[in-house]
Amino acid sequence: MTTDFEPMPGDAKHEPSAESTADVLAVLYERVLRVDPSDPASEQRDRFYLSKGHGPHAYYRELSRRGFIDPAVLETFGAFASPLGHHPDRVRLAGVEISSGSLGHGLPLAVGAALALRARDNRHSRVIVLVGDAELDEGSNQEAIALAGRLGLGRLTAVVIDNASSTHGWPGGIASRFALEGWTTATIDGRDRTAIEGAFADDLRDVPHVIVARVEAMS
Repeated sequence: MTTDFEPMPGDAKHEPSAESTADVLAVLYERVLRVDPSDPASEQRDRFYLSKGHGPHAYYRELSRRGFIDPAVLETFGAFASPLGHHPDRVRLAGVEISSGSLGHGLPLAVGAALALRARDNRHSRVIVLVGDAELDEGSNQEAIALAGRLGLGRLTAVVIDNASSTHGWPGGIASRFALEGWTTATIDGRDRTAIEGAFADDLRDVPHVIVARVEAMS
């Protein structure tokens, strides 16, 4: 288990899902994302979409560490009227770009966001979306992968948490699915924070980039 992962009471079912994202989220919020809790709607901010929205414990903790959530509010997770639901809600939390949990929507939304930034000639902001390997079984993702590759959305990065939970998989592995559509790819150890940071530093190109972060699911 990731050493600084702290489960939240009330959602043991999704604890493995949350834990599998902890290292990637830590690197994103500590070293990569240009976001500011004092100006969460800045046009120049990076956009992060958590498509793997079930089990958001690690996400909430990183938002708290970055200053978007009062640490005391973490103790209210899952309670009636708490802003910290079992799925993130963009209406109730600053810093949350999309409401998620219903799988298969985050990557298509991220493609749309990257297109919108291009239309506004925003060359500074990045769009990063985190998805699960099993989520790629949803057909909407294949359409998004193909479109992003055809349009050369170089400000878009997808991170796939690969904990071997996919039902169908992909011939040749996850990275090959993206490479076929013109994406650049990196496959890394999803617990190695130096490798994670390096994979993000290497994604500023004129085509979309995918990082496949392999993790062993907690038992």
